[in-house]
Amino acid sequence: MKKFLVGVTALATALVLTACSGNSGGGAPGGGGVAQGGTTTTSAPSVSSLTPANSSATPTPTPTPSSSSSPPKPTSSKPKPTPKPTPKPAPKPAPNAADVPCKTALTSPGVSACVDLSALKTWLLQDGKVIYGPVKQLPGKKGYATPTGVFHVSAKVKNYHSKQFDAPMPNSVFFLPGIAFHTGSLSVYSHGCIHLSAAASQKYFTMLQKGGVVQVVA
Repeated sequence: MKKFLVGVTALATALVLTACSGNSGGGAPGGGGVAQGGTTTTSAPSVSSLTPANSSATPTPTPTPSSSSSPPKPTSSKPKPTPKPTPKPAPKPAPNAADVPCKTALTSPGVSACVDLSALKTWLLQDGKVIYGPVKQLPGKKGYATPTGVFHVSAKVKNYHSKQFDAPMPNSVFFLPGIAFHTGSLSVYSHGCIHLSAAASQKYFTMLQKGGVVQVVA
């Protein structure tokens, strides 16, 4: 009787173990089964069974904000100052013939000259208009006064030298014997001639012609 009970118990135990393993046959690779000697073995789960289903998908990297997307810095350039216009020089007024005291010279044909002894001025005139001057002049000093009146150009000598006073007289334009327009000092009175600057004497020498009127007023 005892042997029968032991055999039934062993059969029942075997049935329970088979039901728990889920495999009615021999243990397959990777499945649970009863090893020889009655020892229960449990196989380790495969690596694939532990890997998530979507593990093969490549993770999308988080975009790094680009430095070029940063807003531009404001430019601190200063506005250029507007250049101020350069003022134009005021035009010189035209010489007024009304200021010329030599009426005969104003009405004479060709180029003529007017000398104002008291004002220390002289002009060149043509057809009633001033074409040069007034410019400064110095006449004869006391005892050698320049005569007044209407005269005419008698001679022109570019580099005349006075023998009487042993003095050079560049650009001499004679209108009386021994008396002429020429380059001379504008701070020292003459011996009767009309002293002019070098530029003015050159102008008189060029413009005045022989026979031209020279009027001298006090």
